[in-house]
Amino acid sequence: MLQLLSPTISYPSPLFHLTSHPFPPKPHFCSTHRLSFYLPPKMASFSGFLAKSQMGMTAGGGGGDGANGFSSLMDYVGKGGLDVGDDLLVLLYHIQFACKRIAALVASPFNSALGKHSALTGATSGAAASDRDKPKPLDIVANEIILSSLRNSGKVSVMASEEDDAPIWINDDGPFVVVLDPLDGSRNIDASIPTGTIFGVYNRLKELDNQPTEEKALLNSLQSGTKLVAAGYVLYSSATILCASFGSGTHAFTLDHSTGDFILTHPSIRIPPRGQIYSVNDARYFDWPEGLRQYIDTVRQGKGKFPKKYSARYICSLVADFHRTVLYGGIAMNPRDHLRLVYEANPLSYLAEQAGGKGSDGKSRILSIQPVKLHQRLPLFLGSLEDIDELESYGDVQQKVNPGYEV
Repeated sequence: MLQLLSPTISYPSPLFHLTSHPFPPKPHFCSTHRLSFYLPPKMASFSGFLAKSQMGMTAGGGGGDGANGFSSLMDYVGKGGLDVGDDLLVLLYHIQFACKRIAALVASPFNSALGKHSALTGATSGAAASDRDKPKPLDIVANEIILSSLRNSGKVSVMASEEDDAPIWINDDGPFVVVLDPLDGSRNIDASIPTGTIFGVYNRLKELDNQPTEEKALLNSLQSGTKLVAAGYVLYSSATILCASFGSGTHAFTLDHSTGDFILTHPSIRIPPRGQIYSVNDARYFDWPEGLRQYIDTVRQGKGKFPKKYSARYICSLVADFHRTVLYGGIAMNPRDHLRLVYEANPLSYLAEQAGGKGSDGKSRILSIQPVKLHQRLPLFLGSLEDIDELESYGDVQQKVNPGYEV
């Protein structure tokens, strides 16, 4: 039987000393191999399919076989559930642990209490447009939280992140490669708009093991999206939701703050084949190509293949806009070369396809595009299969004009 221990991690923010569990009931500590671990009073069993919460609930199997029909994330993907394998199970445990810490950090009152200039987000009112894409301290804190968890998992050879210029080689023996955007939408935090973490998991390419470290780290990170073994996002909003796929459907779990568990709330999600919502910054309308303008004009007048008028919903937070699209259908898009293929477009397209939807650059399937650079950018269209097929039929939908935008 595997037993997972939650590592105690110190985070590099002077305002936070988050060395305790984010849900700290009666901690117990032990030391092993020079690391201090936190032992929660409740642990899920990996050999069986049972987890008891502090409330006395029993989480049942993947089909909700427990006394109250609740299934935790670790139960659902463990033996008796999807059974993703011990290595991936350990990795997932450490990823979800890190994301709980990020959720606590993002929700901290210090984010809104520091006034016009936030020491956490680095956002200053009236900041120059040239600063809009610079990494902010909170992004870096989130990145280091995840890196610490991946190191402690012992299951990751390479981490490639939006916040790092090059991939980081972690462990020669780690079976997995993790690509990620640690905190997408961090510019929105001061306004309490949802943010998220995006991640993808690949198998390590063992045939590259004898290559120089920098070379094998990069090549492992540039795998085609068709080779993903798992992907997911975590939405930090009114609820903290982890949505993931391991190649057998897309499933969403909501964080229960009373127990610290991610509880299965949306099993086997299916994106509706047709929605009635489009999500895009249409203030850019006059910079769009003719095909995209025609498509938007057509569907919002109810003159497309679906004879109802579409509505616009746009948050300008990729994870939030995609999450709504997954649940309600429609299409979420950024038509210019802005979003990153490796750690944004590929993981989200994988989730979309596993839910019966589609990810496209306006011409081609996202997962079929071979990355050539770690931070490679491209247009991205995600959502309902029929909506994206109709969009692609208009031909010219990729925005080439990019004059630079201040907001």
